[in-house]
Amino acid sequence: MSNKIRVLIVDDSAVVRQTLEEVLSSDHDIQIMATASDPYIAAEKIAKEVPDVITLDIEMPRMDGLTFLHKIMTQHPLPVVICSSLTDAGSETAIKALEYGALDIVTKPKLGAKQFLEESRIRICDSVKAAAQAKIKIRKLPPVDRELPPKLTADAILAKPRPGSEAMLKTTDRVVVVGASTGGTEALSDFLQAMPLDAPGIVIVQHMPENFTRAFANRLDTICQISVKEAEDNDTVLRGRALIAPGNRHTLLKRSGARYYVEIKDGPLVSRHRPSVDVLFRSAARYGGKNCIGVIMTGMGDDGAKGMLEMKEAGAYTVAQDEESCVVFGMPKKAIELNAVDRVVSLKSIPHVVLNAVT
Repeated sequence: MSNKIRVLIVDDSAVVRQTLEEVLSSDHDIQIMATASDPYIAAEKIAKEVPDVITLDIEMPRMDGLTFLHKIMTQHPLPVVICSSLTDAGSETAIKALEYGALDIVTKPKLGAKQFLEESRIRICDSVKAAAQAKIKIRKLPPVDRELPPKLTADAILAKPRPGSEAMLKTTDRVVVVGASTGGTEALSDFLQAMPLDAPGIVIVQHMPENFTRAFANRLDTICQISVKEAEDNDTVLRGRALIAPGNRHTLLKRSGARYYVEIKDGPLVSRHRPSVDVLFRSAARYGGKNCIGVIMTGMGDDGAKGMLEMKEAGAYTVAQDEESCVVFGMPKKAIELNAVDRVVSLKSIPHVVLNAVT
């Protein structure tokens, strides 16, 4: 029991607390330390026993979740995962929570179709495990290798091309494809703010629920020199613009003549995620090849590692964030272990390396 990840659930809804308890308890590596209906009760629980991870609602009585998060991060930093409803208004506040130090956002599980509940369970459990490994923790737990089946590959969305069947001629336009997960919102903010107005077109998969990706893109658009938007089907990949994959939809890079564009697709979870970095990277290998630069950033698991290897084998230049600057050194580590990476550099150095690669 001592090796399990101890979670404190903070939510004013008894139904949500019970559902979260059931969802998280279904994973053998997680145990519920306690539940609390508001931040004041949560603070009393923390005073008696410090959890490894907190799941936190935003809208609650007596004290809202954002205020409580601010107090946690300024007084006793702990890994926090925001568990919020799918609303446009709530998404803006949840994005603010990431700025305050929350590690991830997940949507509240809903009673409904079996597939939805299973995918929700995978996402919530994985987010809690990733938070437990994040560097904000004073005491880290060993990585957990247990996987919840099924774990599909990019084959579920896009078949591997036959060798030499879709060789890409080099063009004057280069495309940067980026994958990130836990800790990625801050990493992407730093990366995109360093991009100049004439930066190459960028397509990004950040593991994040639907609705929240639009709010995230809108926030980045206000602080970056380049334009940033949530990707829509058939959006052209343009210089000076970054497209962020919409939550709960796979995003693929496609090419028509000299024009690169994105395709937004439904489909099953790939590498336990939707959108999946592996899907984006495979499409970049298939339709971009040597015209692409691949970047894999902080995050738990291995999503993107195999796709990055396919990119490298197709002639793309590949870059991974180093361990020291990662919040969770999972995805980059897996890509490095597969020999899929040309350069391993700090987050601060990634923009310089990418821009040099496209000149």
